[in-house]
Parts: sequence; C-alpha cells; structure tokens
Amino acid sequence: MADNFDQSQWITTGEAAELTGYSASYFRKAIFRGLLSARKRGRDWFLNRDEVTQYADEMQQLGAGKHDPRRVTMKTRS
Repeated sequence: MADNFDQSQWITTGEAAELTGYSASYFRKAIFRGLLSARKRGRDWFLNRDEVTQYADEMQQLGAGKHDPRRVTMKTRS
C-alpha cells in the first residue's frame, strides 16, 4: 500500500497541544468527532500542521461563540 505521508507537514497531538495550548486529549476528541483530519502511525495520531493552526485561530476568533452548537465549523463548510 503506497501512502504519501510527508511527515514534515504533520504533527502529533502532543506537538499540536504545545503549538496551540489545547491538550493532546482535546485533539484526539476533535479527531474522533471529525473536526480535524488525522492519520494514525503506530501508536500516534498525526494532524496536518496547517489545519491545526487554522482550527486554533478559528476557535480564538469565535471566543465564547465556539460553544454554540448551531455554528458552522470548518468541516461543514468544506
């Protein structure tokens, strides 16, 4: 199975947590909820670095509105 996995574009949930201030478990939950795309390599989940920073920026801009269940997320707009 050929897989074009360029590791320079992907970060672990721990690295995403350090980059954004969210916890690694927060990112794992976001993966399972379909909010972020990820790939599993061994025991680690890898997220696209650009998608993580875009998601974190969007959450910061939303402020308290990020808790509104009626809001439109990145995944539903795509």
